[in-house]
Amino acid sequence: MKNWDFMIHAIVGTAGHIDHGKTALVRALTGIDTDRLEEEKRRGISIDLGFAHLQLASDLSCGFVDVPGHERFVKNMLAGVGGIDLVLLVVAADESIKPQTREHFDICRLLGIPRGIVVITKSDLADPDLIELVKLEIDEFTAGSFLENAPKVAVSAATGAGLAGLKQEIARLAKTIPAKNVSHHFRLPVDRAFSMKGFGAVVTGTLVSGSLRLEQEVEIQPTGRRVRVRGIQVHGKPVTKALAGQRTAVNLGGIDHSELHRGMVLTDPQRFSAAAIVDCSIDLLPTAKPLRHRAPVHFHSGTAEIEAEVRIPSGGRIEPGTKGYARLALREAALLLPGDRFILRMFSPVVTIAGGAVLDIAPPRKLSNAPERLSALESASIPERIRIFVREAPLGASIAALVARTGLTEKELRAAIAAAKLHAMEDHQWVLDPQILAGIQARVKKTLSAFHSQNPLQPGLSKEVLRSRDLAGSPPFFVDALLRITPGIAADGEVIRLSSHKLTLKGDEEQALKKIEDAFAGAGLTVPSAQEVLKACGVDAVRARSLLQILFRDKRVIKVAEDLLFHPSALDTLRQLLAARKGTRFSVPEFKDWTGVSRKYAIPLLEYLDRERITRRDGDSRVIL
Repeated sequence: MKNWDFMIHAIVGTAGHIDHGKTALVRALTGIDTDRLEEEKRRGISIDLGFAHLQLASDLSCGFVDVPGHERFVKNMLAGVGGIDLVLLVVAADESIKPQTREHFDICRLLGIPRGIVVITKSDLADPDLIELVKLEIDEFTAGSFLENAPKVAVSAATGAGLAGLKQEIARLAKTIPAKNVSHHFRLPVDRAFSMKGFGAVVTGTLVSGSLRLEQEVEIQPTGRRVRVRGIQVHGKPVTKALAGQRTAVNLGGIDHSELHRGMVLTDPQRFSAAAIVDCSIDLLPTAKPLRHRAPVHFHSGTAEIEAEVRIPSGGRIEPGTKGYARLALREAALLLPGDRFILRMFSPVVTIAGGAVLDIAPPRKLSNAPERLSALESASIPERIRIFVREAPLGASIAALVARTGLTEKELRAAIAAAKLHAMEDHQWVLDPQILAGIQARVKKTLSAFHSQNPLQPGLSKEVLRSRDLAGSPPFFVDALLRITPGIAADGEVIRLSSHKLTLKGDEEQALKKIEDAFAGAGLTVPSAQEVLKACGVDAVRARSLLQILFRDKRVIKVAEDLLFHPSALDTLRQLLAARKGTRFSVPEFKDWTGVSRKYAIPLLEYLDRERITRRDGDSRVIL
């Protein structure tokens, strides 16, 4: 198996009008016929994507994506052109620039393809003067674009003329392609899905980021289905690992090929979520009509084609030849990340009208301030962008959610968090903006202060009540994490209070507290009801209940059963009584004789003793442990 780790992997795509020789060019360069469908061979045109490869040097491997040129199959062309590094814009010497030349060129430009070569094919069918005229037309056509100073190479697939020079230019430009970052999260948009006898389901695509290993578990988006990688091929050869930038075929286990289709994406499990609402920037072609609010469009990104509706703030529109911001409501969710490029095509007639970039895949519901917000997002540095996202979250955001929303690695995200001076709750992988955190802390303190003022005899507010009042929607750990970083707040078990809060009893309250405790202490094991005791304590019912809670908190009264409260001294005496009879088996009547209590008290006390592991029930009797 070949070691690909130190090679340059370039994806080269063709573009151009029908019958200008794209497939013949790829075949002449690679020796591979990319027309695989019977209809393609019968009609002599490419209908779907074709693939080939070429080893140009020991350290340079090129994967070729051959796209159809017919206007009816532009959507197939779009499925293949998204992941390319270098485009071969094919112009026939005997026909020059034609309608699909223009549309393919617009698509490449709108997708931000950075480099390319203009290939003048069929040079054997034109004299030198005509070829020079075609070059002049190309100069005018590409002026001001990424192909303005691109090489122009005349070739003939029939005679082989110019092919050696074209290979040299491809190799030269391929070596300028920035190295792919294989440490990024793995994404492979599926452009083909089929079944191979003896292997099962196979998908192919260009690995746009990260790496893929044999036996790795992957997730299929947008369905969320998980499957295992049974085999990997790169350029028709089996490998144990595929890297970003490689054309890759993946044999998947545990799924039928009929459940897979173009537009799906393989990725790491539980890493990303598909989005149906995305905010983006849009560049509208000068030849297009104004793009209006709620216009239906065909959305193409990666290998996916999805119907969508354009939503423009304030019901406005984007003028031809200008850039604007909009929200796209996709009919089907897709795996998208900020920075992903896309193409928009009209519904009727189906022509390319715009391109753009995804800016946010989890935008806020309000659309009114979208232009200002999206302009800030588009120009923001990574730390600034993270700060925007975190500030918009009322209670902060998790590291995992930010990874899913941005596509950044955790290492990149943590560096951005530090640069943005955000507060990280490291124990729980949570991030807050310092101003938001200060606001939360102030709000909690205000709530506690009001509670203490209204309930002076209460020790504090329960964590659950505080969460429901001020921190609704927060994760389970949030309250405890907040307590650790908020000065002036203390917790006693599940009760939260201001550190400054001191329980101070008035004179009548001190007397009532003693009266309640003495009533239970003097009753032994035949205690009165709590309601009777509180009614006789000398203060109003609300304060009396608060005083009883103080006794509970300090364990000066213990609740054995509903409305059966005992003083610890009585329960200690009971324990001593039973300790002297350790190992004895006894019945309920015997217990009543030992303690002198009625069945009203005996059964709850025995159940309490069972819970405390002082006794153990065994049928109709019990054993003292």
